[in-house]
Amino acid sequence: MSARLPSAVPDCIPEIALHAPDGRPWALQVEDLSVSFGAARTRVAALDGLTFRLRSGEIGCLLGASGCGKTTALRAIAGFVRPDDGCVHIDAQCVASPQQCTEPERRGVGVVFQDYALFPHLDVAANVGFGLRRRSPAERAQRVREMLELVGLPGAGARFPHELSGGQQQRVALARALAPAPSILLLDEPFSNLDPDLRERLALDLRDILKRAGTTALLVTHDQHEAFALADRIGVMQHGHIEQWDTPYRLYHLPATREVADFVGLGAFLPGIVEHDDGQSRVRIELGTLPIRARTDQAIAGAAANARGEVLVLLRPDDVVHDDASPLRAEVGRKAFRGAQFLYTLRLPSGTTLLALVPSHHDHAVGESIGIRFDADHVVTFDVETASQ
Repeated sequence: MSARLPSAVPDCIPEIALHAPDGRPWALQVEDLSVSFGAARTRVAALDGLTFRLRSGEIGCLLGASGCGKTTALRAIAGFVRPDDGCVHIDAQCVASPQQCTEPERRGVGVVFQDYALFPHLDVAANVGFGLRRRSPAERAQRVREMLELVGLPGAGARFPHELSGGQQQRVALARALAPAPSILLLDEPFSNLDPDLRERLALDLRDILKRAGTTALLVTHDQHEAFALADRIGVMQHGHIEQWDTPYRLYHLPATREVADFVGLGAFLPGIVEHDDGQSRVRIELGTLPIRARTDQAIAGAAANARGEVLVLLRPDDVVHDDASPLRAEVGRKAFRGAQFLYTLRLPSGTTLLALVPSHHDHAVGESIGIRFDADHVVTFDVETASQ
């Protein structure tokens, strides 16, 4: 069973709302968390005001490059690192702040480590049941069977870790972490030791397992494909803080900053001019004039434009459609075969390059001119001066 959490600390951050809009406590709440390492004069900030929240049963992800602070965040939530400022709440109970740091084993948190950390001298059943030593033998055996069924390894209890594939070991590590029914499950780059072809499939399997168990989970990874396959909410991290905490769809199609747009997915940035006429707004780029239909897009474009109305427009590869009938032409500069699709790097007459995903039965040669058009339901713009920094 999960350990009982301590009561909330009054001076943690008393003004924060510990409950979601639906009235239930946030399953995980991280508020203004700061952590630094090193001596006083050479202290380096690993986390700087990190803030995010997860509802019960949600799967979150901290996504970022090496050194952005995502693993430090996971360790602070687990209880292995004490914060300098801010706090961590689990089910409305404060477990970490500068004033207190609840022991890891009393937080009700399960952890799946990068190397799985299975005990090589114990069989699978003993590994899964390791955290159930306070239960009776019959209860422990029943829970182990349930967990092995859940992760798709029924009947594997008598095998040893060295007899399993990497994917199977990962499932055993997950079963062991889920067995005590933790309030939060933390996953530290759980697929990094697996072949790339296996990662996305296992990420989808893991999502199904967590949803069936109703487990709230937080993943840290540098791989956006893993994040997209697994998470309900993703925070793109840079320099110890979150640039944007959002759904995978919105991160890709509506990135809040140039940094998020660059990190999540492929794309090209074309110069544009914001124009207003008869109450309508549009952006003129080399590909033509793009209407701004949504009020939010119009507000963002207006705020991003400088005195001359200049902006940068983000075009994702799926925004650029191959169309032989289009009068707008582009030259194929490079192409990468991806099975069902080609990723073409295209050069416009001005020399500007952009990317396009094209069904692979349209096999055009490098140097060939093809017809293209723009097709997207919204326009994403960024400030020219900020974007160039």
